[in-house]
Amino acid sequence: MVTIVDYKKRQRKSGEEFFALILQGGVEFVLSKETGRFYATAKKASMSCTFDEETCKKLIGSQFPGSIQKVKCDPYEYMVEDPGEVLKLEHRWVYTKEEEPAEQPVHEGKTMEMA
Repeated sequence: MVTIVDYKKRQRKSGEEFFALILQGGVEFVLSKETGRFYATAKKASMSCTFDEETCKKLIGSQFPGSIQKVKCDPYEYMVEDPGEVLKLEHRWVYTKEEEPAEQPVHEGKTMEMA
């Protein structure tokens, strides 16, 4: 399950504004490489939407089937605001329905055969 936890106003290259929903997956326990102790975290992803701001506000707290998955992409730079560190990343976090693996390409109306 994923939960809508927030929304953000974004701007297209054309200057047009739109909203994105901020989705969060379930709690996960991860072992720290530095301390050797577990900590709790949750994956987050944003999803563009066609809703106005009022609708986005009303959707906060809504839950839907699916998960947040790590998907490879072209390298890009990401700035961590605190402490101002710039990271080079080669993945994104995206929402996927439970029955749709994130790594599989979707081809509408076509089937792919293995040779």
